Amino acid sequence: MTASSRPLVVITRPIHDSGVQPLRQRFIVEVHDKPNAGNFMEDELMELGREADALVTMLSDPISDRLMAACPKLKIIAQYAVGVDNIDLEAAKRRGIPVSHTPGVLTDATADFAFALLLAVTRRITSADRHVRQGLFKRWETLLFLGPGLQGRTCGIVGMGRIGKAFARRAVGFGMPIQYTDSNALDPAEAQLLNAKQVEFAHLLKTSDVISLHCPLTTETRHLFDASAFARIKKECILINTARGPIVDEKALVEALKSGHLGGAGLDVFENEPAIHPELLTAENVVLAPHLASATIEARSSMARMCSESVTAALEGQKVPHRIV
Repeated sequence: MTASSRPLVVITRPIHDSGVQPLRQRFIVEVHDKPNAGNFMEDELMELGREADALVTMLSDPISDRLMAACPKLKIIAQYAVGVDNIDLEAAKRRGIPVSHTPGVLTDATADFAFALLLAVTRRITSADRHVRQGLFKRWETLLFLGPGLQGRTCGIVGMGRIGKAFARRAVGFGMPIQYTDSNALDPAEAQLLNAKQVEFAHLLKTSDVISLHCPLTTETRHLFDASAFARIKKECILINTARGPIVDEKALVEALKSGHLGGAGLDVFENEPAIHPELLTAENVVLAPHLASATIEARSSMARMCSESVTAALEGQKVPHRIV
């Protein structure tokens, strides 16, 4: 096979080299990035992928039916993420284009980060850090930055998939009773191990001291946490979101925080990412992160390798691993 006849793999953002190098050994590889850290728009992606045999895509990439039509050589869309809500899966299925993703390898990283956000909110770590850096630490204080402990507080989990269960295991280690809402019940053995009970969403809202979101973004979950949900949520509950930003109505979240009804929030994702509601930026009871939950070397390198495996299989006529469509 000559260089000019080799398939073209287009990667829309730089990824870990452990996934890029194996592709370079077999195919022509183009790694792109938009200047000034912006996200590619649909027309820009169409131009990048017009001759592509494979696309390695990010959550921020709008992969529409229109884009697929403009990329007639496309044989695989390998999503560098678990979620695929940015991809028109029905169009891909109709066109016979496999879509793969990266499940499993970021489970622990995401659960760790969600729990880190919880600890940062309850123990007021970011506020304390600023206090020290500003030269305000003069002596040990008895009442400075008091926050709620977690032991004995009820942990509510929305979405009990891989990451939800991993978060539950960490919460159990902190002595937190677990309740969850999900369309599927846990296996009885898992439920017993986690001492977790399945409850209705309304019950979870009014009885949880902490709520952590681990559900996919769907029509049903978009704005699941709206003004109505925040009105029913237990007073001083802490909300953690490492799932998808639009699950939470950001305006309603701000109002719940301002009123004091919601005790705090730890957010790694945002409704109109990367834009953030300005009042979240100044709220002392909120911890914000720039979509970092999977940002361990191990997780990100594994994600890159999984994309590489899927692309290689598709372009060499083999069964595509990690396939969702």
